[in-house]
Amino acid sequence: MYIIAGLGNPGDRYHGTRHNIGFYVVDLLAQAHGIQMKQLRHKAIFGEGRIGDKKVILAKPQTYMNLSGESLLSMKQWYKLEPQQIIVVYDDIDLSPGTIRIRPSGSAGTHNGMKSIIYLLETQDFPRVRIGIGRPPEGWELADYVLSRFREEEIEIMKEACARAVKGIECILSLGVEQAMSRYNG
Repeated sequence: MYIIAGLGNPGDRYHGTRHNIGFYVVDLLAQAHGIQMKQLRHKAIFGEGRIGDKKVILAKPQTYMNLSGESLLSMKQWYKLEPQQIIVVYDDIDLSPGTIRIRPSGSAGTHNGMKSIIYLLETQDFPRVRIGIGRPPEGWELADYVLSRFREEEIEIMKEACARAVKGIECILSLGVEQAMSRYNG
């Protein structure tokens, strides 16, 4: 069993923002595999189903980004999973828009949601799929940028990146992180 958690902020106010790209990828996975995202527990909206031969829980933590670890810790403990069975999908300002980076582990960088998860899980050894959103334009505050919506010219690039992220996650589940890295990073 795997938990695939997309990071974001709950509510209509944040729908479609750069920081909610993880939610969007989880929604695409749910749609592609017929998984209903209707349960609310562990401070997350989630659904259970299968991707290939793997049982999965698709989750969108509802704690707001900075407390994402609370939701994932609750799910990890309830389902008695190892950190390597948790795949986290999130935005990354240090990657150019549309770039995908899959890794088996790593630091949180500047991402507060990942800082929360690493702190509460007490490890950084879990797979992650980072989706580049680029850096804020000159004069923008970081918080304003990540909570902004994509510009018209970015939308198609980001849709393609999210589709590649879905394929990357499917590859992690079927062939492992190393294969997914070699096929989908970039």
